[in-house]
Amino acid sequence: MTKRRLVVTADDFGAALAVNEAVERAHTQGILTAASLMVSGEAAQDAVARARRLPGLGVGLHVVLADGRPVLPPERVSALVGPDGWFHPSMVKTAFAIALSPVARAQMRAEVAAQFAAFAETGLALDHVNAHKHFHLHPMIAAAILEEGRRHGLPAIRMPAQAGTGMMEHWARLLGRQWRKAGVATNDNVTGLIQTGAFTAERMAAALADLPEGLTELYTHPATVDAYPGSAPGYLYRAELAALTDPGVIAALRASGVETGPFARFAGRAN
Repeated sequence: MTKRRLVVTADDFGAALAVNEAVERAHTQGILTAASLMVSGEAAQDAVARARRLPGLGVGLHVVLADGRPVLPPERVSALVGPDGWFHPSMVKTAFAIALSPVARAQMRAEVAAQFAAFAETGLALDHVNAHKHFHLHPMIAAAILEEGRRHGLPAIRMPAQAGTGMMEHWARLLGRQWRKAGVATNDNVTGLIQTGAFTAERMAAALADLPEGLTELYTHPATVDAYPGSAPGYLYRAELAALTDPGVIAALRASGVETGPFARFAGRAN
């Protein structure tokens, strides 16, 4: 019989102190088991320091190729950044550039390698990888992450497949099958796509009460404030932190009998 397992992840770790504070609180006082680190984030060093004193928190790499700044100098990724040195705000423009331009594609691979190297320099164990705004669904970005991940002992990749998301779910599952064939573990389902930016306690408790079989990743965006440099307008960051630490949510998780942990705990376990 297939068992139910759960990884509860916070994205954008390192983006701001408000995010880092929320990650620590949600892990020590709530249900959070993993966090995805932006190695070029404004508060990345603070995030790493917190992670070092939280040995039970699985920390992965949140690859950023949109809505952020590169690890490499802007001149080395000139096809991917704007005049301000940050990645182009249009993911569509970047996606087509990578697909159609050998120069942009080579620069993307170099940046992905640099982000993996920056993570390795932290000394933290690599728990998983995913990409900001799920950009790893781009097949060439996915291939670059998989190739570089092998060099760094990558155990797992997020498959952003949630029922009700149409073609995105089908495409994610196709890539997930390819990742498994390549020897990298991935989740069977994800919860958080539909609830992105508004994963309230009520919605989180309902999700925990209705978890499917297999490994589910419940991913969130907690912060101690609702607006910080780089935050998404309209996101209920504080509400998501409150949900992760809500007594009712904690009780719902305990009642579910689901096994929880970071990705590395479940990598290689099929049932």
